[in-house]
Amino acid sequence: MKFRKWGYLFSIIVISTCFFFIFTKGFNWGLDFTGGTIIDTHFSQPADLDKIRTTLKENGIESALVQTTGGVRDVMIRLPATASDATIGNRIQDMMSKLDNGIQIRSVEFVGPNVGEELTQGAIYATLATLLMLLAYVGMRFEWRLGAGGVLALAHDVIVTLGVFSYLQIEMDLTFVAAILSVVGYSLNDSIVVFDRVRENFRKIRRIDTIDVIDVSLTQTLSRTLMTSITTLFVVIALYFLGGPSIHSFSLALLIGIGFGTYSSIFIAIALAYDFGLKREHMIVQKVDKEGLDEIP
Repeated sequence: MKFRKWGYLFSIIVISTCFFFIFTKGFNWGLDFTGGTIIDTHFSQPADLDKIRTTLKENGIESALVQTTGGVRDVMIRLPATASDATIGNRIQDMMSKLDNGIQIRSVEFVGPNVGEELTQGAIYATLATLLMLLAYVGMRFEWRLGAGGVLALAHDVIVTLGVFSYLQIEMDLTFVAAILSVVGYSLNDSIVVFDRVRENFRKIRRIDTIDVIDVSLTQTLSRTLMTSITTLFVVIALYFLGGPSIHSFSLALLIGIGFGTYSSIFIAIALAYDFGLKREHMIVQKVDKEGLDEIP
């Protein structure tokens, strides 16, 4: 805990940089938020997604999302609104016929910008509602100072992830929103492990200061936190490099969020609770003298 102010300084610098990129560069919104065309296709043989993406790029269609939908022959192609027109279905069939003469275009659907705007608002509201409910949950289960520290640490992780995506201009879609909510849950779990151990040690260790109890608790949970995060990161890294382009934004958001979530649960969440005035008496239920109550007329 004696290094917590250095952690605050580092976080302030990182968050300020992230806000700078967010406000100056904005976000690269995906088709889920900006609208576009969804083309459902069926190939006569297993589809090669890399060749499909290459063919689309060669024909001047950038930022297309190509993924299978259930089977290896069923492929969904999602195109940005700038690449859409009334003849897009026929154009896609002509392009893909070079790869498979038996391709079928099952449907062509246009998603308007109004739908994208509704999805954007829904994603923002879902994230804010999640943070508020988590604040209420942690505040009721532990103490409001711990709840405030935990939620501020979660907001810290979300802002850092958003800042990295803004700086790199990586396309953000609904899978990114799912990744953000996953990061919130994962980071909160790490913080709650620390909070729970702090509460236990307040009851067990009586003769040392609050900051020393927190240090002892962090030391006791550190190996668990690091091992859990490292093993999870192995899986996320494998998803990023081997999972394909369709989940790149999801896996990258998890990679950033879990890394900073581990840091924030140690240097931000419990540290803020301490600086908000957390003390032993806040975590221990006071015993009521029943004999004294019985004597009251």
